[in-house]
Amino acid sequence: MDGTTGRLLVATPGLRDPSFRRTVVLVLEHTDGGALGVVLDRPLDVDVAAVLPDWHPHVSAPGVLFGGGPVGRDAALGLAGVPVAATAPPGVRPLTPGLGLVDLDAPPEVVAQGVRGLRVFVGYAGWSAGQLDQEIAAKGWIVVDALPDDPFARDPGGLWRRVLRRQPDEVALLWTAPDDPALN
Repeated sequence: MDGTTGRLLVATPGLRDPSFRRTVVLVLEHTDGGALGVVLDRPLDVDVAAVLPDWHPHVSAPGVLFGGGPVGRDAALGLAGVPVAATAPPGVRPLTPGLGLVDLDAPPEVVAQGVRGLRVFVGYAGWSAGQLDQEIAAKGWIVVDALPDDPFARDPGGLWRRVLRRQPDEVALLWTAPDDPALN
């Protein structure tokens, strides 16, 4: 449990759960009671302007909603990059150094002035007490450090491969795993 908040969970090629296959999840909170995060690399075909038009001019490209996970698909969650040395702007609750949760009821213009990236997620990933620890121990996930721009990547579809490729040793080789190992 210790040390996963603010870090990335990278699905190993063997993780077959369709909700998390080949995903990168940013862990927002991990306590004794469970964990939650958002899937960073699942852009949806829904423009932010269609749901939250006032926020559309302020979100990072591509300007679409992201599928944050299979839980709470009827709610939106805003994530912003906050300069580490700066105080979070009104409407942003600091999560980890450099990241904060956005109150989507706050005035977008006020929030946008103090952030360096902004994404809106529909749903989130959630684990009950001990569940994520068990999945990590079973080698379903690799826990790695996040770079400041990972949550706001311009090409979110390629994030899984990029994050794996930058890892040391044999972990970096996982990015070459075929989508269907049976075809290898």
